[in-house]
Amino acid sequence: MWPDLPPMPIHVDPLPYEARLQAREVDAISLVVIHCTEVPTLAESRRFGERILYPASGTGNSGHFYIDRDGSVHQYVEPTRIAHHVRGHNADSIGIELVNTGRYPHWLDSRHQAMDEPYTAAQVDALVALLRQLQARYPSLRRIAGHEDLDTTREAASDDASVQVARKRDPGPLFPWERVLAATGLQRIP
Repeated sequence: MWPDLPPMPIHVDPLPYEARLQAREVDAISLVVIHCTEVPTLAESRRFGERILYPASGTGNSGHFYIDRDGSVHQYVEPTRIAHHVRGHNADSIGIELVNTGRYPHWLDSRHQAMDEPYTAAQVDALVALLRQLQARYPSLRRIAGHEDLDTTREAASDDASVQVARKRDPGPLFPWERVLAATGLQRIP
């Protein structure tokens, strides 16, 4: 489908609880979900991912891959493990987080819903290369969605409970969907 590309360099740094995440078969992976971290740095994202949020399993919330602004790719969870990154769609998906401030630090404040930090060219190039590598590794991977496409829950705004705001807006309005879809052939879930 594409010319031979050198493998995307990936920094593998498993989360401490990775082995406790449920394993899955390779052909179960059919969807990739694009997120933005909504915190300013990769280090802050890592700290959040290391938090144990589910005492019964000793696991937390994390994507599989993180792409920093410089285009470096970091794997925190092996794709054959089910990571907790999106409600109702974890079993068949790979979560990819792009470092971006999003609505930080006022995620649910109705006055701070703009997501105006553009993704860097290095991030988008790395994302396309990673997606192509994942498609070659997981032939059943054919669909893509934004977190905002799958989690459409609305919540009371933190500044005014009478106002409802989207719980998730990532990857947001500045994500280059047309470029990513054209470069990968993945089908976006409406």
